[in-house]
Amino acid sequence: MIASLRGQVISKGLNRVIIETQGVGYDVAVSITTAETLPQTGEAFLHIHTAMRENALELYGFKTEEEKALFEMLLTVAGIGPRTSMLILSGISPDGFKQAVLEGDLSHLTAIPGIGRKSAERIILELKEKIRRLNPEGVGAREKGGAGVLEDDLASSLVNLGYPERTAVAAARKVIRETEPGMTLSQAVKLALKHLMK
Repeated sequence: MIASLRGQVISKGLNRVIIETQGVGYDVAVSITTAETLPQTGEAFLHIHTAMRENALELYGFKTEEEKALFEMLLTVAGIGPRTSMLILSGISPDGFKQAVLEGDLSHLTAIPGIGRKSAERIILELKEKIRRLNPEGVGAREKGGAGVLEDDLASSLVNLGYPERTAVAAARKVIRETEPGMTLSQAVKLALKHLMK
C-alpha cells in the first residue's frame, strides 16, 4: 500500500496531479484545497490513501495528515465514497468541515455542490463523536476567526463551481467585507454569485 509520495510534479489540474518518483508517474486525485498548495512544477510531497478496486488502484493525495484523516472518516459514512469525499473537501476547509459537523450546521454542508440534506445529516450523525475525539479541545474560535474561515470556504466553493481562483478569492473577500456577521456559507455563495454575474 502506498502511504506517501515525494517526487516531481509533471502536470497539475484542478483536482488531479501526476507526480514522478524514480521514473514512475503516479496519477493522484487531490482536493482543490490540496491542489492550490502544490507547485505547477518542482518537488511535492503528499500523504496518500490507496483505494483498491476490482480492476484499478486509485490514489488520493493530501497536503496534510488532518485532511487525509477527514477523508478516511468520510469513507466510513454510509453512501459516501472517495469521489464524494473529495468533493466535500474541495468545497470546504478542514476547519470549516469540523466546525460544521460539531455544530450540526446542515446549511454549511448542503451548500457544497452534490451534498443533499440526507447526506449532510448522516455525516453529522456518524462523524460528530469521531471529530470530537480528533479535536478534544474543540475547533472553537479557530486562528483566523469566523469571518476568515467563511471567506476561505466561500472561495473554495466558488472555485469548485468553476471560477478561477483569483476571481473566487476576490469575490469572497468583497462579500465578507460588505455583509453582516453571522452569514451562513449558503447565503454567502448566493451573494457572491450575484456579484459575479453583474
